[in-house]
Amino acid sequence: MRLIARVIFAVIFVSICIDGVSQTARLKRANAYYEAGGYFEAVELYRRDLDKVPKEEMGVYLQRIAECYRLMGDARQAEIWYSKAIMRDASDPKVFFYYAEMLKMGEKYDEAIEQYQKYKELVPNDPLADMGVESSELAKKWLESPAGYELVNMRAINSKQSDFSPAYASEDYTILLLTTSREEATGSKKHEGTGDKFTDIYISQRDKRGNWSKPRSLDESINTPDDEGTPSLTSDFNKLYFTRCRTSKRNKLGCEIMLSQRSEQGWLSPEPVPIAADSMVVAHPSISEDELTLYFVSNIPGGYGGNDLWKVTRTSPSDSWGEPINLGPDINTSMNEMFPYIHPDGTLYFSSDGHPGMGGLDIFRATPLEDGNGWEVENMRYPINSSSDDFGIIFEKEREAGYFSSRRRDLGSRGGDNIYLFYLPEIIYNIVGEVRDDKSGGLLASANVQLVGSDGLIADAKTGDDGAFRFMLNANTDYVLVASKEGYLNGRGRETTKGVAESTDFEMSINLTSTARPIELPNIFYDFDRWELRPESMAALDRLVEVLNENPTIIIELGAHTDSRGTLDYNYDLSQKRAQSVVNYLIEKGIPAERLRAKGYAQSQPKVVDEQLQVRFSFLSIGAKLDQKFIDKLSTEEQKETVHQVNRRTEFRVLSTDYKAE
Repeated sequence: MRLIARVIFAVIFVSICIDGVSQTARLKRANAYYEAGGYFEAVELYRRDLDKVPKEEMGVYLQRIAECYRLMGDARQAEIWYSKAIMRDASDPKVFFYYAEMLKMGEKYDEAIEQYQKYKELVPNDPLADMGVESSELAKKWLESPAGYELVNMRAINSKQSDFSPAYASEDYTILLLTTSREEATGSKKHEGTGDKFTDIYISQRDKRGNWSKPRSLDESINTPDDEGTPSLTSDFNKLYFTRCRTSKRNKLGCEIMLSQRSEQGWLSPEPVPIAADSMVVAHPSISEDELTLYFVSNIPGGYGGNDLWKVTRTSPSDSWGEPINLGPDINTSMNEMFPYIHPDGTLYFSSDGHPGMGGLDIFRATPLEDGNGWEVENMRYPINSSSDDFGIIFEKEREAGYFSSRRRDLGSRGGDNIYLFYLPEIIYNIVGEVRDDKSGGLLASANVQLVGSDGLIADAKTGDDGAFRFMLNANTDYVLVASKEGYLNGRGRETTKGVAESTDFEMSINLTSTARPIELPNIFYDFDRWELRPESMAALDRLVEVLNENPTIIIELGAHTDSRGTLDYNYDLSQKRAQSVVNYLIEKGIPAERLRAKGYAQSQPKVVDEQLQVRFSFLSIGAKLDQKFIDKLSTEEQKETVHQVNRRTEFRVLSTDYKAE
C-alpha cells in the first residue's frame, strides 16, 4: 500500500514538538527527514543516537521512532516503541491512541480498548477514542462469525516486495494489471519514507489451465523512474487511468491521475487528467462503466479531514470533466478514505481507517440510498478485512468474486502487500423433511408435498416408504410446504433462506391429522353455564379457520361435549348452543355455512383415553372410557375434577371431502 498512501502520510504526519530539547547533529538530520516524510531514513538516525538523549527528553524521541514505524506500515515495531514511549512518560496524549491502534492491528483487542479508554480520559472530546473501542468490540465479533468468503494468496503473481491494487484488463478476467515495488521495477530510487522501491504497473495473464504468468512490466510509456500504480481501465479496456507520483527537487512527492490510450503498438504516452492544482494529491482513479464518472482520492480543500473520496462527472465520454464533488460525510471521515472502486452495479467500494474497522485500513461497501442523497456504508468484515491494511478490491461483474490487496501476515504472505483472490462459494440450500401421523407419530408413505416459493417457484414431491421428502431451495426466498394424503387433513410448514449466508440443510416434520376420528380443539373456553365464547378461545378457532382454508373441500361437524353433571336434557341444550357459537364464529371469519354442522352431545360420548392423554395424566389407562362409572371409582376429588375437565371439550370431525364452492 506504499504508493500514494506514503504520499498521504507524508502530507499528514503527526507533529511532535521537540523545540528546546537536546539535539545532536544526527538527531537534527533525523528531525529534518521526519518533517519531510522521510521516515525510513529518520528512524535509523533516531535509534543510533538514542543513547545521547537526556533522560527527561527520552519520551519525545521514543514516540517519534514509534511514529516512523507506524507511518512506514510496521505496526509491530510501532507497538513496541509506543509502549516504550509511554513508560518514559511521553507527554503527547496521542501516544495512547496510536498505541491502541497498533495493538488493534496486532489483534490485541482487549488491550487496545484499555489504551483507548486512557486516551479518552486525557482527551474526552475526541470521538476517535469511542470509535476505537467500538471497532475493537466489532472486530472480536467478526472474527467469531466470519463472512462466507474464501481467500487464496496469489503466490504466482506476488513478489517478496509489495504487490497491490489489481485491475482487470480483459472481459474474461484472464488478464490482470497490478502495482508492484519488486526489484525489477523501473529506476533505482527508493522512497525515503518506507525504504521501498518506487512502484510500476505490471501485467499477468492466466492460461487455459488456470495458471498465471510471471508478471512483466507494462509499456515503457507507462512506467518511468517515478511511482506508477493503481490502474483502472474503461469497460472496453482501451483507456487506462492510473496514478503517477513524482519527486521534486525538495524530495516532496506529488501525485496526479494519468490517462493513456491503447493503440496497435501498445499504450500511448499518457497525459495528466486536469482535476486540481499540482500541489494537491489526486490519486487512486476508478472510472465508471459508462465513463461519465471518475472517482479518486484527494486532499483538495473542502474535505472532512485527512484524504477524502471525490468524483468528477461529464455528460459524454468526449466532454471535459467538471468540478470535483466530495462524496460527503457518509463516506468521508476525519481520517483517510482511499482506493475507491466503482462496481458496474453502482456499488462503491473503498478503504478507510476512519470508519469502525478491524485495524489499519478496512474495505467498505457503500450502496447509494434510494433517494440519491447519501450512502449506506457497511464493513465487509472478516475474512476480507483483517487487523492489517486491506484495500484495492475489484469484482467480477457477474458474481461475488475478485481480488484485493492486504498486508496481513497469514495465508502464505511473502512480505509487504500481497494480492489475494476472494470468492463467495456457491451456497446450497436443501430442505429435508418427513410427513408423520400426528397421533401415532408414524411415517406416512406416498404423501404429496408441494413447495411454493415467494420467487414463484412451485415444485412437487411424493414421500417414499420412509415418509421423507427433499427439495433444493433458492437464496433470499420464503417457502410454504403443503403436505396431503387421502384420509388426512392437509398440513403445512414454513421456511426461509433470507439472511442465511452459508450452505444449510433445513429440517422439517409435517404432521397430518387423520379424518377417521374426531379432532379435539384445545383451549375452547366458556363461562360456567354459558355458551358464549370467551376471548381466549379465539386463537384456537383461528387455527381451525386456517385448517378449513387449507382443506377447501371438507365439510365438518362441530361437536360440543359436557361433563356428566347436570340433567341430560339441560346438557344437550347447553352443548348444542356451544357448538352453534363455534359455527357462528367460523361463519364470521368467512367460512361458508354449508361446510359447517353444529351438534351438541351433552355427556353421551365420554372421552376414551389415548396415548397422548395418558402421558398428561398418569392415573388414566389407555382405552379407558371416562364415564360416570369410571369417575365414581377414582380415589380423589382432584382426579375426578380432572376427568370432568377432559370430558368438557369441543371437537370436529370430517363429514365429507367433496364440497365444491358454487
